[in-house]
Amino acid sequence: MRPYTVALAGNPNTGKSTLFNTLTGLRQHTGNWAGKTVVSAEGEFIHEDTAFRMIDLPGTYSLYSNSADEEVARDYIIFEQPDVTIVVLDATSLERNLNLALQVLEMTSRVVVCINLMDEAKKLGIRVDTDQIERQLGVPVVAVSARNKTGIDTLLDKVAEIASGSHVPKPVPVIYNDDIEKKIAQLEPLIRQTLGDRFPARWVALRLLDEDESLISSLRAKLHEQPATEQKEEIRYGRTACH
Repeated sequence: MRPYTVALAGNPNTGKSTLFNTLTGLRQHTGNWAGKTVVSAEGEFIHEDTAFRMIDLPGTYSLYSNSADEEVARDYIIFEQPDVTIVVLDATSLERNLNLALQVLEMTSRVVVCINLMDEAKKLGIRVDTDQIERQLGVPVVAVSARNKTGIDTLLDKVAEIASGSHVPKPVPVIYNDDIEKKIAQLEPLIRQTLGDRFPARWVALRLLDEDESLISSLRAKLHEQPATEQKEEIRYGRTACH
């Protein structure tokens, strides 16, 4: 049986690399993402006799197309479709960090939110209600201190449940204003007709409404069912139909 794949996403300075090192230890290697100067890091670990392959995505504040790091992280989640994505948040800066978590949740439901640096939060007198955040997001939320190795087993239990399919999270969708929701509703059937169910139609619709040319290029590179020019024309048609 192949190892489950786990993507590790998060803002810079959230302790993401510390968590990666804690889990993979010496069983890791680095390189570069294909066609990019962005460094890649992969590692392996075992939990409850189950093998996992972890990919440490570049630290980013968003998953739009503002930098090579963001494109690499976005493309891995949407095209490689890891079994689980762990989104690492800083317990002392939750409001800022949750922006990335919400973006990931629009791309995939197979998510565990990992609130790290709980030791720092405790020093500052910050209390984090993980149960409430879990209810608000609709996915498992686990508090850890990667540096002190606390909460790690609970985190991995949640990852294993989602990877195996024994737990299927149902993220609470972000609802936009009426005008945007109307355009999304118009676009989604066209996207499904063009791309099938391979990618989340609602997320693709949002990116097309943002006129994300980088995503269009990435989609063209990944799809082989029909000529790339025809794919782009159909995708562009869907976007134009809603203007």
